[in-house]
Amino acid sequence: MTTLFAQPYDISANGFYFKTTAEYEERAGKLLNSYGGLVEEFEIQFIDGESLDCALFSALGVHQGNFPAYLEAVEDWSEDNKIKVIIAVGQVGYNFDLGKDSPDQFDVDLYELDSLKDLAMQFVEEGLFGEISESIRNYLDYDTIARDLGMDYSEITIAGTNYIYRCD
Repeated sequence: MTTLFAQPYDISANGFYFKTTAEYEERAGKLLNSYGGLVEEFEIQFIDGESLDCALFSALGVHQGNFPAYLEAVEDWSEDNKIKVIIAVGQVGYNFDLGKDSPDQFDVDLYELDSLKDLAMQFVEEGLFGEISESIRNYLDYDTIARDLGMDYSEITIAGTNYIYRCD
């Protein structure tokens, strides 16, 4: 389960850890600063959880106004949807309104491979370049094909896994 920390912007108050929206609301509603005033604004920080969820937190720029939708997304979204949003929003720069938009809106071609050369080899095997006999495949320059693929595809490592992707 994901653990977040609510750090008050008021330097005379101490923050708190929480895992659910209800827990946050309960603690935030009772938090007073050194002068007896209610603390209203918090910076939300990712403390503990899955590496993929940490990357999602960072890509989405989670804050006090959208963290409930983030906690819901962590529980509801598939791993593929999380990766697509991390790439589309965090790397490519697409806009995403957490809680309103769907991760399915992004067209991301995603391959869990170590390099563009591996992608080139996969494309040749799948027949993307037409029918190429096994004897001729040995003479193909996969490094050059990989360099050409690099015009449309990029590499990223998320949560320790390397991905090759293309966003439309």
